Amino acid sequence: MSGRASRHVRPHALAGIGLVVAASACFAALDTTTKYVSTAVPLLMALWFRYFFQAVATTAVVLPTRGWRIWRTRHLAWHLVRGLLLLTSSLLAFASLRYMPVGEFTAIVMITPLAITLLAATVLKEHVSLLRWTLVAGGFAGTLLIIRPGGSAFGWSSLLPLLLVASNSAFQVLTSKLARTEDPVAMHLYTGWTGTLLSGLALPFVWTTLQDPWLWAGLCFMGLTATVGHFMLILAYYRAPAATLTPYLYSQIGFAMLGGLIVFSHVPDNLSLAGIGMIAVCGAAGAWLTVRERRDAAA
Repeated sequence: MSGRASRHVRPHALAGIGLVVAASACFAALDTTTKYVSTAVPLLMALWFRYFFQAVATTAVVLPTRGWRIWRTRHLAWHLVRGLLLLTSSLLAFASLRYMPVGEFTAIVMITPLAITLLAATVLKEHVSLLRWTLVAGGFAGTLLIIRPGGSAFGWSSLLPLLLVASNSAFQVLTSKLARTEDPVAMHLYTGWTGTLLSGLALPFVWTTLQDPWLWAGLCFMGLTATVGHFMLILAYYRAPAATLTPYLYSQIGFAMLGGLIVFSHVPDNLSLAGIGMIAVCGAAGAWLTVRERRDAAA
């Protein structure tokens, strides 16, 4: 019985891992394109286009099969708060990418799981082991190596990714809470339309007519990679538990560094590479520790 179960579970887990790696590549492509487009397109216009594309594409795929019942929820207010948090995170991401290389930006954002550990200990009063505290400290030390407070390259823009980590951590915590009772596809729909409607309020004030067809292509590609990436994540979490998949999310750092090299010919300096490595190792080790703790608890 157990042998038969393992043969069925393992392919699903491998499919989930493959989907997470593919989603990470999509998100890295999104960030790289965002950095390229944001040099010529107003930030809020690019943000609206990204959400509008995602909302329309998701609705077009979901509505014919699920119908209007997909919108039913008893937690509308929390869906709106979650959408606002993700919109805030996206706004901070777009602003950060104007000033930071893609690889370094992605690495800093990847300390979000470690920041959630900090939230769990301080806000939720959960027990956190000494090893996990060590990993949190290592991840934040890696962040300091990248942004280097007090250095000549440090400025107010270096704080934007840290604000993003804070908003993204709150988004992830709320997502975990809603995922217990809400349909993931409905959550995706509400997120897309909340971002579209809220960012659309500023659209009449920031709209710019774009003459370069490559900028329009970039905006469409941003919407496509965001939509496909989020769908792949949803499919991945249907096939394997989050604890199994989380270590593979750190592949996004590698994809982001590759995108920065190809598009912008940027190679991180030695200190930044050390910081990126510390964040990746501490984050992946934290995810592995979660898997081990859950396995021990189940045993």
